[in-house]
Amino acid sequence: MNYATILQDVDLSGAAISGGTLAVHTPVDGSKIAAVAETPLSEIPAMIAAARDAFRQWRTVPAPVRGELVRLLGEELRAAKEPLGRLVSLEAGKILSEGQGEVQEMIDICDFAVGLSRQLYGLTIASERPGHRMMETWHPMGVTAVITAFNFPVAVWSWNAAIALVCGNPVIWKPSEKTPLTALACQKILEKAMARFGRAPRGLSQVVIGRADAGEALVASRDVAIVSATGSTRMGRAVAPKVAERFGRVILELGGNNAMIVAPSADLDLAVRAITFSAIGTCGQRCTSLRRLIVHESIKDTLVERLRKAYASAPIGNPLDSGTLVGPLIDRQALERMQAALRQARADGGIVHGGEPVTEGVPAGAYVRPAIVEMPSQTAIVAEETFAPILYVMTYSDFADAIAMHNDVPQGLSSCIFTNDIREAEFFMSAAGSDCGIANVNIGPSGAEIGGAFGGEKETGGGRESGSDAWKSYMRRATNTINYSRELPLAQGVRFEI
Repeated sequence: MNYATILQDVDLSGAAISGGTLAVHTPVDGSKIAAVAETPLSEIPAMIAAARDAFRQWRTVPAPVRGELVRLLGEELRAAKEPLGRLVSLEAGKILSEGQGEVQEMIDICDFAVGLSRQLYGLTIASERPGHRMMETWHPMGVTAVITAFNFPVAVWSWNAAIALVCGNPVIWKPSEKTPLTALACQKILEKAMARFGRAPRGLSQVVIGRADAGEALVASRDVAIVSATGSTRMGRAVAPKVAERFGRVILELGGNNAMIVAPSADLDLAVRAITFSAIGTCGQRCTSLRRLIVHESIKDTLVERLRKAYASAPIGNPLDSGTLVGPLIDRQALERMQAALRQARADGGIVHGGEPVTEGVPAGAYVRPAIVEMPSQTAIVAEETFAPILYVMTYSDFADAIAMHNDVPQGLSSCIFTNDIREAEFFMSAAGSDCGIANVNIGPSGAEIGGAFGGEKETGGGRESGSDAWKSYMRRATNTINYSRELPLAQGVRFEI
């Protein structure tokens, strides 16, 4: 297939996308679509130094003025939504509506960040000392490194970049080596906004193209104040200690093994729709994809049969075709990992429906039929996140057992329950219920809105991005006390008089 038109429709001027050492293959058919120039490791210290210089200027720009740059970025993204969305589909293998939806998510976070730029406020705190006022203020933190994964090649950068920029921080972006073209296109879009803005210092936004060693250079630098890294738990275990060793700040968005509890009172029509999108959307390659279904034993057979019919009706094929609902896995290695997981599930006594590779009527990529696996229990393979469309189904009889099974995995990102019993719903969201960062009722675990803080607990890393007060991770807090009296009382009643 010739994908030149998609590449031509986005602005990649000045970017070396041919003749480089980093081969870019589209998941659509596995073909090579670019050969991108990698950033020499020797140049990264200079890039960090440029970002440091930009920080010294940018931190003094009033936050609402910084917000104007992000407003302009939102305008440029609106203009580029269709071609950038198609590039996301080409490079990451998402269906067209998901590619467009990811760019819309970027536009939405820009809108959020613009408003946030006028609300970076602290508290006024009652002082125990007369004639004193105590308050907290928030200040820019410094250079922010954003390391992103292939599955959301542009949205996750925007969550970080839009917030970091209004908070007063420059950004260095290291995208996945599997999706560098979308990063280069986004940098061009931001450069257009910066040109219109007219006050952006050089080095405010930069892109590092490369493999793991490029990310390691950012992680190790003492001049990088914040590292926001999205990826596997294995990656997080490597990143977190290195940043902690130099007392930097780390925001981790790692693995998820998200579950849905389906209670006897659940609206099954609603549940089937939510399960189908959450489990097979993006070919199971969302960090919030539904991977475990914990269903009451009285409705399990009915629900599984309805899911099998829904799965069978979902068109699998080229994600650039408008009728497709399930595109490819990112590459052959992902397909092999999925098949290995299914073999282990069978060995554990699982009954597998689907899961086989699809080769007829599709391009030459890693296409697969989504799998439903009825498991006798929550075995080790179920507790492991496999980044593929595998839905493990287990049963429960007692609600307390369902909660215990739900929480008995290392990850803690997103979760949900389908029930019309208000007691079950409230318990699920209580301190004794779901132990995840996201807990939903009668809605699936994926498709989070940017207005809420996004992130999870346990091996998910504990980080928060996007909405709510996630902006505080990109700033430093100062507690200030002002004495407007002529006395100097000490706190806690301490007396020290000379």
